[in-house]
Amino acid sequence: MALQTGSITLDTLKRGLKSGIDVTFQLAKVMIPIYFIVTFLKHTPVLGIIAKVFAPFMGFFGLPGEAALVLVLGNLVNLYAAIGAIVSLSLSLKEIAILAIMLSFCHSLPVETALAKKIGLSAVSVISVRVVLSVISGLAFSILL
Repeated sequence: MALQTGSITLDTLKRGLKSGIDVTFQLAKVMIPIYFIVTFLKHTPVLGIIAKVFAPFMGFFGLPGEAALVLVLGNLVNLYAAIGAIVSLSLSLKEIAILAIMLSFCHSLPVETALAKKIGLSAVSVISVRVVLSVISGLAFSILL
């Protein structure tokens, strides 16, 4: 018989704690390496080159050039990779908010496009709609915030 705490059993608490720890490790396996890689890149000319190349495009959104790295990681890997990059960069709250809004529309493109194709949607249509919504939201919120 399991010990009860209110309406939650001790067994339920143990399973919940184990699940929470498992999820934390899964997320950490993505976020921590990305954090260290981006931090390392900050101390090399590579991030500066990336920032310089993408600064004109990212400027439309009120973002610095290195924010392109966040968008690429979020779009091609997943949101947790983007979060790892955001944490390692020195971005303002406004810049983080704009990136978050953009990534809410357009993230994990390879995986989610494959899923959309399986249910019969056009890959080009799915990617186009998501990218256009991301760009429009980025432009709008760069003006509004």
